[in-house]
Amino acid sequence: MEESWDFEFLSRMVDSLVSFLSEFVDDWLANDMRVSVFKILFSWLVLSLIAIHFAWKVYGNTVNDMYYRQGPGGQNGGAPDIASHLSGWYN
Repeated sequence: MEESWDFEFLSRMVDSLVSFLSEFVDDWLANDMRVSVFKILFSWLVLSLIAIHFAWKVYGNTVNDMYYRQGPGGQNGGAPDIASHLSGWYN
């Protein structure tokens, strides 16, 4: 049986989230070495993700075309078309 979402449970979750965010903001504003290292690493992560996003927008089609199989094999990895070989068996 499904348990209903109780107001008390929801209130506890909101209180937990608010307390976590207030502690996070307090730590973020602290002038501490570990906070500085975190800010540097977090900035590096965000900048890397932005760079990957823009690089994929610019070069995504080129990369896609490089890995698209051209020629008689098509998308089945160069394997022969089995359906054409078996077509005589079904007639």
